[in-house]
Amino acid sequence: MAIVKKKPRKNKQLSLKLAALILPHIALLKRYYPEAHCALHFSNPWELLVATALSAQCTDERVNQTTPALFKKCPNPLAMVETPLDEIEVLIHSCGFYRNKAKNLKACALTLIEKHQGQVPNNMVDLIQLGGVGRKTANVVLGNAFGIASGIVVDTHVTRLANRLGWVRTENAVQIESQLNELVPQEDWIMLSHYLISHGRAVCKARKPDCSHCFLEQTCPQKGV
Repeated sequence: MAIVKKKPRKNKQLSLKLAALILPHIALLKRYYPEAHCALHFSNPWELLVATALSAQCTDERVNQTTPALFKKCPNPLAMVETPLDEIEVLIHSCGFYRNKAKNLKACALTLIEKHQGQVPNNMVDLIQLGGVGRKTANVVLGNAFGIASGIVVDTHVTRLANRLGWVRTENAVQIESQLNELVPQEDWIMLSHYLISHGRAVCKARKPDCSHCFLEQTCPQKGV
């Protein structure tokens, strides 16, 4: 009986094609941004968790200007719980959405005390149960505070560049992470967002990308557009 070889599925062929595009891009990003790192200032998992929560709809620069006073007042979850809500609101006012963020920070701190002995958990399941913490924040904390590659952080820069470079064709952050997790080697998951953020700020800007000075220009689908 003759053995009939199955043809590769379309999605597998597409994945191979995309991987062939993405891997050289990552190699170049590593070469041009060897100093890429997390832009948020922190000295422990608690501080990174708080800073990342504040960074929603806010620039990292503004968060870094805000957190020194906040960390001095609330150096740990217990201090956050004991600090009156209105005081937290004043401290984080400049980060925007301060009322909602303050409530989430207090709720997050209370859960850490009641369920995790005041320590930030190092796993996705527990992190996303905390107030105001979603997959993006959890990935940031796990990757940068614990060195755990749980997934790729997808922010506005990553969304913009992943689409411009032809890696994905969606604006949905959950779908982007899922697709990139399949295409990008896990050892690059933590750093990929930092590389893309660096490139997005320096060259591939939102309003006016500097394509003439881009080292990815030759293989970018947006070349000449």
